[in-house]
Amino acid sequence: MKNPFAQPSPEQRSRPWRWLVPVLLVLLFLAVLIWLPWQARQMESNERQEQLIADTLWVEQTLRFELARSEEALAALGADLVVAPPAPAVLKARMAQMFKNGPELVRVVWLDARGKPLASHGADLPAAGLPEATVQAAEMAHATRRGRYSEPYGATPSTHGLIDFYLPLYRQGEYQGSLVATHSLQVLLNETVPWWFAQDNALALLDRQDHVVAQRAAGGPGRGIYTHRRDLDLPGALVALSTDSVKGAPQLLPNLLVGSVIVLALGLVLSLVALWRHISRTLAAEAALRQQMAFRTAMENSLLTGLRARDLEGRVTYVNRAFCQIVGLPEEELVGKKPPMPYWAPEAMADYEERFRGVLSGNITPQFETVFQRSDGVRVPVLVFEAPLVDVYGKQTGWMSSVLDITDRKRVEELNRQQEEKLQASARLATMGEISSMLAHELNQPLAAISSYTAGALNMLERAGAGGGEVQPGMLKRALEQARQQAQRAGQIIRSVHEFVKKREPLREEVTIRSVVEGVRALVELQARQAAVALRVELPADLPPVLADRILLEQVLLNLTRNAIEAMQDTPPEQRVLRILAASGRSQVSVSVIDRGHGIAPEVAERLFSPFHSTKAEGMGMGLSICRTAIEFHGGTLTHAPNPAGGTIFTFALPAQAAAPALG
Repeated sequence: MKNPFAQPSPEQRSRPWRWLVPVLLVLLFLAVLIWLPWQARQMESNERQEQLIADTLWVEQTLRFELARSEEALAALGADLVVAPPAPAVLKARMAQMFKNGPELVRVVWLDARGKPLASHGADLPAAGLPEATVQAAEMAHATRRGRYSEPYGATPSTHGLIDFYLPLYRQGEYQGSLVATHSLQVLLNETVPWWFAQDNALALLDRQDHVVAQRAAGGPGRGIYTHRRDLDLPGALVALSTDSVKGAPQLLPNLLVGSVIVLALGLVLSLVALWRHISRTLAAEAALRQQMAFRTAMENSLLTGLRARDLEGRVTYVNRAFCQIVGLPEEELVGKKPPMPYWAPEAMADYEERFRGVLSGNITPQFETVFQRSDGVRVPVLVFEAPLVDVYGKQTGWMSSVLDITDRKRVEELNRQQEEKLQASARLATMGEISSMLAHELNQPLAAISSYTAGALNMLERAGAGGGEVQPGMLKRALEQARQQAQRAGQIIRSVHEFVKKREPLREEVTIRSVVEGVRALVELQARQAAVALRVELPADLPPVLADRILLEQVLLNLTRNAIEAMQDTPPEQRVLRILAASGRSQVSVSVIDRGHGIAPEVAERLFSPFHSTKAEGMGMGLSICRTAIEFHGGTLTHAPNPAGGTIFTFALPAQAAAPALG
């Protein structure tokens, strides 16, 4: 019989550890067997999700690159259309090439400034005109002066959606028309998404309300387990790319031990495969990056716009080939250099240094004109645009500049200015040619009066010398006074004509409307009397002065009054009234020339100010065009309106000069 109070032997005391350690090892092994498949399942699930995100991002970039290439082709076509529209056959061929390069294109339409189609390729424009979504995109494009995408439209259960890219065209700041390109979203998916990605994922393009506008599900519908959504970066439109994998969640192996053995056996192989795939994707990404860098370098080198990057200290960090050509210096002599720069012109050194101080303080001038000096000493006028340079973390690292060589533009502006002066001089000479006969008649009157008064004075002196009596000073003084007045009148007419036709450079000075009217009043009255027209001038005494060229304003006023007098040739004599009115308000001074003539027909009014458009058989069609140019040269406007009493009202308005403060 065992003694219940006997102490356990050391062997017995060590038995619990003997079975406890194997049990713990077995439990640990079972835990590892259970944990490994679960962990493998989780890792596979995460890998699928990450792979889907990476592939979705790649597809999104591919779609955006395809649309960007279409945008660049459309912008190049628009630039050519604005500068020099090609022949219809050439234009048709270029549009056909765009369709060949971009199979997603459905329609390309060229519209003029009024929205009228000038040329198109592809599908016909809807009878109702542009869709509402495109009209809204057009309004935003006009506001920003940049191309905008419309919201997707036209998607139904049986048809896929479309999206339009609206590109406004401007030339020297003036709206010239637009280009509208229509893309098929379904064709875009079919042509840009690779087959291997479409076999594993169901893709869809969604609009702002998450409605499907295009989809591709070659491998069947997605299961909703691995999904990702990515917004396309389209200016003006919200289009999202949604991907839904057709793969299901990895299953946990029912036989944990077999699964563990398989996992342990295939772990190394899977690791090697995953590593190989990762290396392959890394190499592919590096190759794509190199290709993108080569593409960007080629694109920058093909630009005519100079690009220059500077850090926050003003040191040049990058220049492209166009910038080197503008300044005439190689890249190695520019990169890394701090101001003063070798292309700074000596006469503009103060401006350069002031702008450089602004760069160091963080304040820049977004747009300005200046002059660069090439290495051979030639001055190059340039237009510079400055913008902050921000890195991927949103931190500013410097400044980016776009530099345009505006030598040709300056040359054209100078030629236009010289041509405008010639036209103005020609218009003045033509005007004086028309009134030359009336001028001769008008001068005959004061000359005849002078002859009569002086003859009378001589007769009085002769009678007095012959003993006929004393000379009456009063009568002699009146005769000589009348002769003097007539001589002054003739001299005023001659001086007015001389000042009007004299060729000189435009000179802006502070003048009053009253002095302008008085300067041509003699010529206007001369024409009015010949046509039996009554002249009425109403000028307020408190009109502020304007900063203008007196002779140009006199030319405008004389041209408008001459047109008004000619317009009243068929008006009854008692109604032939020419009125010149002036008024001030809202920092402007306006002058109106009002006639009672035949008025202006609506079809004529549309082209009234166009060059070489005239309603007269012998007219050149330059009078009103030159008048409007002269008024706009002074920062004003020239308009016309029907006269309620019959006839036409021409009004030009000029900015008023602030009155000088009184001294005291």
